[in-house]
Amino acid sequence: MEEYIGGLWDKLITRVAYRGFPSARVELKQIAGVAPIYFRALGGDAGLNLQAGTATTHGARRLWLERIAGISEKVELAWIDETTLHLPAWIEHFPDSALNRELYFWLIALAAHDVAPETSWIIRNQKATLATLSALPGLLSRYRRLCEAEFLLRPRPDQLPAAEATAEKSIRLALNDPGSVNSYQAGRKPASPVMLWLHPNPPTALGQERKAGQNQPQQPNGGKQKKDQEARRRQAENVTMPKNESPFMLLFRAESLFSWAEFVKVDRALDEDENDDAEKAANDLDFLSVASDGKTTASRIRFDLDLPAESDDDLVLADGILYPEWHYRKRQMQENHCRIQMMLARDAQACELPVALKPTAKRLRQQFQSLTPLRTRLKAQVSGSDLDLDACVRFAAEKTSGIPAAEPGLYLDQRQQVRDLSCLLLADLSLSTDAWVSNSARVIDVIRDSLYLFSEALTATGDRFALYGFSSVRRDNVRFHLLKGFDERYSDNISGRLAALKPGYYTRMGAAIRHASQILCKQKTGRRLLLILTDGKPNDLDKYEGRYGIEDTRIAIQEARRLGLTPFCVTIDEKAGDYLPHLFGSNSYVVVKHAAELPLVLPRLYIQLTATQ
Repeated sequence: MEEYIGGLWDKLITRVAYRGFPSARVELKQIAGVAPIYFRALGGDAGLNLQAGTATTHGARRLWLERIAGISEKVELAWIDETTLHLPAWIEHFPDSALNRELYFWLIALAAHDVAPETSWIIRNQKATLATLSALPGLLSRYRRLCEAEFLLRPRPDQLPAAEATAEKSIRLALNDPGSVNSYQAGRKPASPVMLWLHPNPPTALGQERKAGQNQPQQPNGGKQKKDQEARRRQAENVTMPKNESPFMLLFRAESLFSWAEFVKVDRALDEDENDDAEKAANDLDFLSVASDGKTTASRIRFDLDLPAESDDDLVLADGILYPEWHYRKRQMQENHCRIQMMLARDAQACELPVALKPTAKRLRQQFQSLTPLRTRLKAQVSGSDLDLDACVRFAAEKTSGIPAAEPGLYLDQRQQVRDLSCLLLADLSLSTDAWVSNSARVIDVIRDSLYLFSEALTATGDRFALYGFSSVRRDNVRFHLLKGFDERYSDNISGRLAALKPGYYTRMGAAIRHASQILCKQKTGRRLLLILTDGKPNDLDKYEGRYGIEDTRIAIQEARRLGLTPFCVTIDEKAGDYLPHLFGSNSYVVVKHAAELPLVLPRLYIQLTATQ
């Protein structure tokens, strides 16, 4: 009974003390489709993703009811880092949902015109506001409406202590007349967060970054895991794991609340209640301290990702093929930066197509045989093996009537039509392909089946095609696996190489695309299709993460297009929509939502891509 009454009291005091307007809430997911387009259309960095941020402590004065209820200590604001524009997961700041929606788009526009990120908070936001209104004068009326609504909610300076009143006057003047305030003297506490501006002190990762050699093996996700749908950004710090073997539960607060002060294993098997407790505790913390204890499940069931001994590794066909790599911060190409190793499976044994795939392969061959070039009878030719009687009669009639006629085509000819195209399929064989997509198949198994059926289908058409796979361990070991070359006939030997496919290491995609482009551009066909099959973002042990890997891959794709190739990406990554439009463009990729369907989707996609041939 005591707990029940306490729960009712908590709900009551929270509802009374809360100054937001839940009934007018607008959530980020409601504008998730248009927000990235809007941001990039206004000139925002096309390489940035948009996602929800996290609430941070604002330090502003709180009402006594808010202190009693224990709420309003944190606020969600917008900020930008190197890879992402972070927006509030929801906005319920104004009593009108239309204003809350307009606030979202104002923050997006402000972030797109953040012209002075190194200046102080108040100067930065004033300059961003001026740049936004200068580039987009149509937003002025909306901005004025937002300012008027904001002033109604902010505390009045005459009701504040002197220091805070001075700070509040500066904020109001900067909002009303951007560019008029050149300095800002904060009071003991800010009166209220400024929702129309970017974050004054965005969350950053503290501590030293983990070195590449300290990374644990990348582990696949076993089945569907619980997802944080809004991908909330946390403030985190990297710390050293304490030496004591017995973590402890922090004790007791004066306000009778417990809190976590122990390290909780991220990769662990716990029941749902324990997982929920850890998540709730994390939401109450300002910083999440992350440490590596070297005792993860990964370290018990896998060895380090060092390259195997030469006697146990695949055969090296060619080593030391050097390629450049784009450094997006320096905005320059690093020559001879990556080294390609051409590999061939050592223990691949010739084998037939798996029995389970034979019915599907037979059906695909029958469908693709309709694309096989046929011998066609051409009329009205200048030369040929027989006379075209219709053309002869028409020419004689025109000549008799005195109608001028061009050089007549009076012959019939029979020619073999040719599908003038070649295709290179480049498959991502990184360690993430060891993930399970069902109770019976991993990603690597799905990729293998896809390559089997793709080969069966293209063999039926007679199109020239090649198959390669890749993975990497830093820039000096980009492993490029030969599965089928353009000069090889699809046979049991090729099937044996596909059967020997196994998960590799990491995904240095830029170097792999550059080497595949050099192979494909040597084909003397009218159209050359570079088909890239992957399950995630570019990544590697070194700095080839995040924006660096994305930008290098984008430059590699642009280089391929300049060579006359047609790059197209097929992915099973559910989050690919965040980065693939930046890499390939809006019409040069497809996301396969269910990985198990990939073997059937890939051949059908090939038909669509080559339908004009």
